[in-house]
This record gives sequence, structure tokens and C-alpha cells, in this order.
Amino acid sequence: MDEVKVMDEQKRNLSLNRPTERNTTQFIVTQLGGEQYGIDIKYISNIIRMSKITRVPKVPDYIKGVINVRGIVIPTLSLRLKMGLPEDEITKRTRIIILTLEQHESIGVMVDEVKEVVTLDEEHIERMGYEKDEKERFLSGVGKADGKLISLLDITSVLSEIVDV
Repeated sequence: MDEVKVMDEQKRNLSLNRPTERNTTQFIVTQLGGEQYGIDIKYISNIIRMSKITRVPKVPDYIKGVINVRGIVIPTLSLRLKMGLPEDEITKRTRIIILTLEQHESIGVMVDEVKEVVTLDEEHIERMGYEKDEKERFLSGVGKADGKLISLLDITSVLSEIVDV
């Protein structure tokens, strides 16, 4: 019955030249090197300033170590190194984004800068439909916002080697 109400509402909006509700997704736009990447906001639990990272021995080089956030130890990785980009340059704008994937523990990812939040509907997202190389396997698509292109990260692919997704 609710579906009928939604359909009637959409037809009514179309007849009155009102915009219909579209399936939208919000992304946090981050800077990595010279490129902008979007992370789906549903995975983000917190964004913090750069803090002291305690190294952990015998881990891949992209895992920088662990941080302590309000008494919780969170593993932290360099998104730059994970994606095959040059080593991080820590500045005043460097941030750690705390991500949570479903029932998993939190994990931090270092980014050069957090720019803004954008809302994209399906019409403004081009999904990847071709064979992906090493770097592109972490991308789910490309979003278009305000004339800019934003590479949309597939966080589950990025973190698949670290947590069982």
C-alpha cells in the first residue's frame, strides 16, 4: 500500500513540475596528491586532526600504526601508500578519517586534506565498467559535482586485505 502512495506522489510531483526524489548519496571529498577522492559518508564515524601514530612492527608499509582515540586503539593506514602514490607529507591539513564497516572495528585512513561534503544522485555518478588496473580497483566510479570530477573510493576494496569484508 505504501508503494502505491509513493508512486502517486511521484506522478503528482511530475504533473506539477516538481522535482522528484532521487536516490542520492553523500560523499566526503578528500585530497590525495593532486586528485580528489570521495568516501561514502555512511562509513565515516569521525574525522580527526593528525595525531601521534605508534608504529607496529612487521606490517605492510601502508599501515602506519595505531592511534588512541578516547581510549580506543585504532589501526591507521596511509591511503596514499595503499593506492601506490608517493609517501605522505604531514601538514596542518592532514586528517585521519575514522571508518567503520558494518560489524567491524574502526580503522583510520590518513588523507592530505578533507575538502567538503557533496551530495550526488545516480545521474551524476559514472560507474566503472571496464577492466581496472591496480590503482583503479579501489574506485567504484567517478562523480561530477560543480564541474569537478571526483574519484569515488570503494572502501570495501581498499580495506579488504586488512579486515574481512
